[in-house]
Amino acid sequence: MIDLAQFMTDNLRQLVQTGYRSVLNNPREARFALQLQRTMARGDWRRRQILKKEGLAVPPFLICSIATTCNLQCKGCYARAGGIAGDTPTKPTLSPDQWRLLFEEASSMGFSVSLLAGGEPLTRRDLLEGIAEVKDMLFPIFTNGTLIGPQYVEFFKRHLNMLPVISLEGDAMATNARRGHGVHERALLSMQMLQEAGLFFGTSITVTTENKHAVTSDEYVARLHELGCKLVFYVEYVPIDAGTEHLAFGDADVQWMEQRVEELRTGVKDMIFVSFPGDEKLLDGCMAAGRGFFHIGPDGAAEPCPFSPHSDTNAARDGLRAALRSPLFSKLRDASALAWQHTGGCTLYEHRDEVDDMLSA
Repeated sequence: MIDLAQFMTDNLRQLVQTGYRSVLNNPREARFALQLQRTMARGDWRRRQILKKEGLAVPPFLICSIATTCNLQCKGCYARAGGIAGDTPTKPTLSPDQWRLLFEEASSMGFSVSLLAGGEPLTRRDLLEGIAEVKDMLFPIFTNGTLIGPQYVEFFKRHLNMLPVISLEGDAMATNARRGHGVHERALLSMQMLQEAGLFFGTSITVTTENKHAVTSDEYVARLHELGCKLVFYVEYVPIDAGTEHLAFGDADVQWMEQRVEELRTGVKDMIFVSFPGDEKLLDGCMAAGRGFFHIGPDGAAEPCPFSPHSDTNAARDGLRAALRSPLFSKLRDASALAWQHTGGCTLYEHRDEVDDMLSA
C-alpha cells in the first residue's frame, strides 16, 4: 500500500524542484523557489509528522474557492452549477482577515499549497492582498486570465508565492467556444505580459475525450513553452451539463492520459505537468475528504472537494483541525466511498445522492 501523504509530499517537492530549475535565469524567482523548497522539505513535513503522532493526518494541500462572482459564463462550469459562483454574489464570503487567519493556521499545521479558485479569484483583490502575506505557502490562482493587466502584474511581482494559472481549452476555437468570444486572445495577452515581466505562471486545461490528443500534442506543448508557460494542469472533465457524458474519461482514456503525461514529464524537463484527479487507482481511490486534500468554500464550509459541495463543519469558525475530523469526511473514508466505481472525472459528483444521504444521516 502506498503512503498517500508521503507520495504527495514527494511529488510536491519534485514540482518545486522542477520549478526552481525552470527559473534559474531569474534571480528573484530562483531565490523564492529555493526558499520554498527548503520550507516544504523541512518545516512542513516535520509539522505534519508531529500532528500525525497526535492522531491527525494533515494532507499537503487545500483547494479554496475564495470568490462567488465571475465575469464569464463558461459552458459546463461546476462553480455555477454547484452554486459557488454567479454573475452576482451567491453566498456570504469570508473577510480578508478571516482568510488570512485560516491560511496562517494552515501554514502552522504543515499545509504547503492551496489552490485558489472561484468564481474568478482575481475579482477579489482585497482577499488576495491578505492571503499573499502568508509567505510559507504557495498559492496557484486558477483564473480565466481576462483581468490581468499592469496592476496585477505588479502584484505578482511583489508576491512570488501567488502563481497565476490561466485556463485554456486548447486552441482559439475550442477556448472561445466554451468561454466566450475573444477570451483565448485575451488569455494569451495576459501570458505575454507575465512572460515579459519574467514571472512564473501556468495554465489549466480541461481534458475531454475529444481534445485529449490536441492539448497534449508535442506541438501544443511547444506553443505553451514558447508563451512562457512553466506549469500545466490537466483536469479531467466532469459532466456537469446533461448530454455531455461522452466527453468524460473512461478507464481507457485515463490509462492513455497517465502514459501521455508521463511521456511529457520525461521529455520536457523545464515544464511541470500535473494531472487531476490522476492516479486514483494507484492511490486506492479519490484523494478528497482529507485523504490528500479537501475544499473550503467561500463561506468557510469544509467540503470533500469542489465537485462535492456537502459540509458539516466550517473551517473558519471551527478551525482546520475540526475540519479534518469532519464526521462527513470520516464517513466517506470509513465507507470506502472514495473508491466507488465511476465513469467521469469525479467519484463523489457521480455519487452525489449517496453523499447527501451520508450528510443527512
